[in-house]
Amino acid sequence: MDPTNTTSLLAGIKIVSVALNAPGPVAAARLTEMGAEVTKVEPPDGDATAKSASQWYEALCKGQTVVRLDLKNPAERERLDDLLSTADLLLASFRPSALRRLGLGWESLHARHPRLCFVGIIGYLPPNEELAGHDLTYQVDCGLLTPPQMPATLFVDMAGAERAVSMSLALLNKIARTGESGCAWVSLNECAKALAQPLRVGLTRPGGLLGGGYPLYGFYRANDGWIAIAALEPHFATKLLLELNLRKADRAELEDIFLQRSAGAWEIWATERDLPLVAVR
Repeated sequence: MDPTNTTSLLAGIKIVSVALNAPGPVAAARLTEMGAEVTKVEPPDGDATAKSASQWYEALCKGQTVVRLDLKNPAERERLDDLLSTADLLLASFRPSALRRLGLGWESLHARHPRLCFVGIIGYLPPNEELAGHDLTYQVDCGLLTPPQMPATLFVDMAGAERAVSMSLALLNKIARTGESGCAWVSLNECAKALAQPLRVGLTRPGGLLGGGYPLYGFYRANDGWIAIAALEPHFATKLLLELNLRKADRAELEDIFLQRSAGAWEIWATERDLPLVAVR
């Protein structure tokens, strides 16, 4: 087996997703890439991502079957149960109360489809599972942002998607081993807490080892922009200082040296010497 080809790892697995916005569709796309047969159920007016980021929406839905159903309509709700009757896993991103109103609470779902596994993406764990939130508020809640700077990407949503994938794989593995299906919740706020751990212990705080305190891990100006250097391991640090004819990692000396070339030239220089340094795009 080609270790770089993962497109058949989940061959034969059927997944239904009623998850909208970022984390659920990202998780579904990853499971599709691994060979799962994914059916995405959207409301009658579609997924809002199709309007706000159409190219991303198309990429996330690639290889999937997309159907639109009004789950509040009994006849169309029945079509969802038809899909679930042959599925291995349901992926959702509704709050628990909304799932219960749709007849998708775990107890009723399990009673109708005993072999179906369920992964639900929510904001907070009980007893706060009904609290509203989004990527921005989860990051702020865990101290990951300094206003008014907005995040460069949806860090928590993307991390939550990966957790949803790993939880899906764990449940599918369990039923394959024991014959027992299962239910699991992925909390985006818990993902944010995990992302914040390096900050919480001081590693990435301003002045911390990876927060500007170590001269060989950070940004430097080149003569036309910036470079990022991450010579964290001793062998990288030793080699970098040797190549630059420096006895120690002195920030002022490094600043003077890196100003002598362009960012692109430094990147080429570093690549030729197997050093972790890149131009900032």
